[in-house]
Amino acid sequence: MSFSGWKKYIEVGDLVIVYMTKDNMTPIVITEDGDLNNRFGMISNNYKGFIYLLHPTPELWTLVLPHRTQILYIADISFITTYLDMKPGARVIESGTGSGSFSHSIARTIAPTGKLFSFEYHLERATLAKQEFQDHGLGDMIQLEHRDVCKNGFGLVDTVNAVFLDLPAPWEAIESAKAAFKQHRTGKICTFSPCIEQVARTVTALNDHEFVEITMYECLIRSHGVIPLHKIDFSEALEEAKLNALAGVTNTRKRKLLEGVEEETDADGLSTAVETLLVSKTPEEARGHTSYLTFATFLPAIQESVEMPLVTKETVVEVIKEVEATK
Repeated sequence: MSFSGWKKYIEVGDLVIVYMTKDNMTPIVITEDGDLNNRFGMISNNYKGFIYLLHPTPELWTLVLPHRTQILYIADISFITTYLDMKPGARVIESGTGSGSFSHSIARTIAPTGKLFSFEYHLERATLAKQEFQDHGLGDMIQLEHRDVCKNGFGLVDTVNAVFLDLPAPWEAIESAKAAFKQHRTGKICTFSPCIEQVARTVTALNDHEFVEITMYECLIRSHGVIPLHKIDFSEALEEAKLNALAGVTNTRKRKLLEGVEEETDADGLSTAVETLLVSKTPEEARGHTSYLTFATFLPAIQESVEMPLVTKETVVEVIKEVEATK
């Protein structure tokens, strides 16, 4: 299995994502004689548990990839992809490549006819990422180059629709990025910076190079969990307060409420189920700041008009005489 296509059956050599829980996933490559051990022991017919083998996707790969650098996660990835107007056939610059998290999402978005020009200044990271792209079936779509773009530029002119910079000093690459845009089409650029001082210097560089619509965003993640809540009226609330004085009863009651069902007896002593209501609960702490996303728009160059001859009063008079002569 690869990121570039789907198939129904798993074969030797395929990359799959082993899903045990939402917080416990791992990538493996299928071999003929390989073994997989987890908390249930070696995978076999011991009936102690089960796992899922999932087809790799950019979202899953972001959660299980080997970290060589800090990576982008889905919240930032989806936001950037939308604002940079990435779509099939687009040509995009990404610098730096890092662990390749965003690269996989870009490749899927611009497939099948797009092109990603990815640049990484660290040689070992560039080598590992290039091999991963080949193994994942993305080698033809992603052109990766080991290059310090802040010092040497991108080496591209009039080529791309969008630029993404995840660099320590993105302002040093703005001039080269401007030259890489298709010069007669509108383009979008985004920089990913953890510090506001980096944002300030980047905005100055964008202004100096005549980018417009400069805007900065910050993505914060807040998850919502769904839990069952016992529906009670005022009298039941008073009864609940009394029960809270009895630790053993309270623990049992709470356990039943969490399970969503609690047994009570009616006037005839028959068991009845307590009605519950599903509610949304947010965590006490939201995931904090990742980085600032600074966006700007590149305006296309205006082609100069062909120089027109100077029109004089004498020329106008001669034209009028020629028109009158033809009447």
